[in-house]
Amino acid sequence: MSPAKADALPQPSAPDLDILGDQVTIHPGGYVEPPQPDDASERNLVEHMARFRESPWEFLREISLHVSGTGWRAYDNFIGQPIYYPGFSENMKAAVMSTPMLQQRIRGLARRRVSVEDTQGLLGDGPDRARRRTDRQDEIVKSLQEVALRLTDGMICKFESKRFIRGAYYLCTQLLTRAYHQGIHVSSEEVLRLRSVAETAAKNKHSIIFLPCHKSHVDYVALQLVCFVLGIALPTVVAGDNLRIPLLGFLLQNAGAMFIRRSFGNDELYTTLVQSYIDTLLLHGHNVECFIEGGRSRTGKLLAPKFGILSFLLDSVLTGRAEDAIIVPVSTQYDKVVETESYISELLGQPKPKENLKDFLSASSVLSLKLGRVDVRFHEPWSLRSFIAEQRGRVGDPRPSSALSDPLSSESRVRLLRTLGFKVLSDINAVSVVMPTALIGTVLLTLRGRGVGKSELIRRVEWLSARVRAKGGRVAHFAGAPTSTIIERGLEVLGPELIGTIDDLPETTYHAVDRFQLSFYRNITIHLFISEALVCAAMYTKVKQGGGPNNQRISFDELVDQVGFLSSIFRGEFIYPTTGLLPNLYRTLLSLESDGIITLTRPVHDSDPNPAKPDIHDISSVELSVLERRNGRENFDFYNFLIWPFVESTWLGAVSLICLTPPRPDQANSWLDVRKTQDTAQLLGKTLYHQGDLSYFEAVNKETLKNAFQLFEEEGMILVRKSSSKTSPSAVRLTSEWTPSRDHKGIIAPEGKLWDFIEKIAKSRREGKNRRDGATVSTRVLRLADLVGRQLFETAVVEGVEEQMEDQKRRGRRKREGDGRSML
Repeated sequence: MSPAKADALPQPSAPDLDILGDQVTIHPGGYVEPPQPDDASERNLVEHMARFRESPWEFLREISLHVSGTGWRAYDNFIGQPIYYPGFSENMKAAVMSTPMLQQRIRGLARRRVSVEDTQGLLGDGPDRARRRTDRQDEIVKSLQEVALRLTDGMICKFESKRFIRGAYYLCTQLLTRAYHQGIHVSSEEVLRLRSVAETAAKNKHSIIFLPCHKSHVDYVALQLVCFVLGIALPTVVAGDNLRIPLLGFLLQNAGAMFIRRSFGNDELYTTLVQSYIDTLLLHGHNVECFIEGGRSRTGKLLAPKFGILSFLLDSVLTGRAEDAIIVPVSTQYDKVVETESYISELLGQPKPKENLKDFLSASSVLSLKLGRVDVRFHEPWSLRSFIAEQRGRVGDPRPSSALSDPLSSESRVRLLRTLGFKVLSDINAVSVVMPTALIGTVLLTLRGRGVGKSELIRRVEWLSARVRAKGGRVAHFAGAPTSTIIERGLEVLGPELIGTIDDLPETTYHAVDRFQLSFYRNITIHLFISEALVCAAMYTKVKQGGGPNNQRISFDELVDQVGFLSSIFRGEFIYPTTGLLPNLYRTLLSLESDGIITLTRPVHDSDPNPAKPDIHDISSVELSVLERRNGRENFDFYNFLIWPFVESTWLGAVSLICLTPPRPDQANSWLDVRKTQDTAQLLGKTLYHQGDLSYFEAVNKETLKNAFQLFEEEGMILVRKSSSKTSPSAVRLTSEWTPSRDHKGIIAPEGKLWDFIEKIAKSRREGKNRRDGATVSTRVLRLADLVGRQLFETAVVEGVEEQMEDQKRRGRRKREGDGRSML
């Protein structure tokens, strides 16, 4: 059997554990149909969770068991350091306030302030000047101590009452299992390994740092419930202070939330305070949970890592203030995410509503829904200290692990931090489970035509499941049930708002109703196929030209050029294999050839006309295989459909830069409001979509456009002046070499670096039935972009940017000279 065939076989997996309220049920690797009562067609998966209306006495009995702490509910013999005892909060505050780092910062700020006041003559002259300086410094130190103590009290989690957490567990389980009626599933192998690691970590007084992905507010609850049931010390969960609202904030803080600001600015005291709290947690071996992406993913795929809290965690071990910590990447997947509808509104430009208790309570309507199940998966834990030593060894650092606390250069530290962040994302992808709803959504959005028959949907879901496993991915356990049954359950969870059904036809037919919302579930699978998608999008530059096979063949050099270009512009969207462009490209080409999708042409050398083992590096051209053409390009199109919305969005972002072309010469140095500029890009995209020049409405989503603008800044295409305060918005303008020229009539010319960049992206764009790339489209898009741009310059010019930038430089110099007034 060939390696490719062997890889395609599904690998055996450990059983699942189904956590539903008080019951933990083991499921074997294949799906087992649950027993059903004789008088019911389906099993009530939450029947063991008593409902007050159905059985009030049983309901009250269960509450009493949790409040009194009977059996495992007592949460007495958990693995980890002591939590939930009276005085925990006071002990934690005292430990944080006594950290040498925080006390040193407070004294340093006081000295700087006294120095400023002395320079300004506020302390007077005379023989007692030194005493006044000392008294004033002591006064400032005392004031800063009070400020730090107040901030600490509002920040730290408060593990005080076991009775509270028992009741909270019961309440959260009731709420969660009403919405996700199939409960929480975990892998038995993973949780047994996690418990073993937790026992070792507890003995060594090392913290476990859970780093989950973030798709829903339910993420907060799911991991806490799993840890409670498994008897592992609950982690302190890093949360934004936007959740610190009356009553809810109190409940979250007592359940493990630590609240921090979204932005620290230049607040040195607050920054040091957060670092001191992180140090204290890790020093005492308390578990920590923070979301590697920062905020929730509105698009379904993993976001780029945020390095704020991750930087604090790394510094604790890197400097030796904490001996070590155990990293556990966590994947949380859902049959259906509650918030997807609100995500779409935000992606289309609606402002994110501020969290409040009224909205939180009004969300109770989702509790009556049947949203399927939640899957929580744990990657194999690894030592943060060992990771640091390994990375230092790779760059030739000869120092032993005992010397890890030696300072790193700023560049080396940033590189280490980025490597850590992307390794965690890669590990999360490695253990992520593809749910049936993701399979269905992916299939429906990667087929040509308005809808798909039931038999074809079943065939493509089975094909996709096999491809996921062949790529090393995981599919939710249902191997023993008919695919038709799984699809019916998935369609029921997604609901008619997302997928429509037409029954009065010879064959039941399904079609996407809300393609934008359904794209959330398609994007869950894209990380598995990103290499294949990039190759197919590069090949599409030739395939879209039509004609015979010879006309659609692409040379290897052209393929490398376009794949490299696409990889570069999507580097902020996707995580690539670490092997490099060419090795990954060769491996992908061989895989596609093995699957019968493409044919590789290798030149025959005169010296060896029939080589037994041709060099895979010796490829001259690539084309679609005869088999793939005979099958209607369905697999080739599948990979293209995955990547086309992102191609469209990046193309739209590049086209929107044309709007930044100054209408008049005297506006050449004008700066434009970044937010208004990105809003204009969305408006331009909506117009192009409705006029038929944009194939995907989801291409106008603000997250992908924001990533595109980040790319343009990194490439030196635009200059961005970051906001220094709420009254001065961030501003943007084109760099001179990327600014399009205008002819004598003031019309933007279709030429120059920006135009060439747009055209190169356009080569891989999808052509629809009513659109063909050409001069007509180019002229129409260019005219519209110019029109929108002129309106932008009338409403979005930010005045005084140059002066503000100079003022920022002056303030920066003062800060470096030791001006500490902003801290007081």
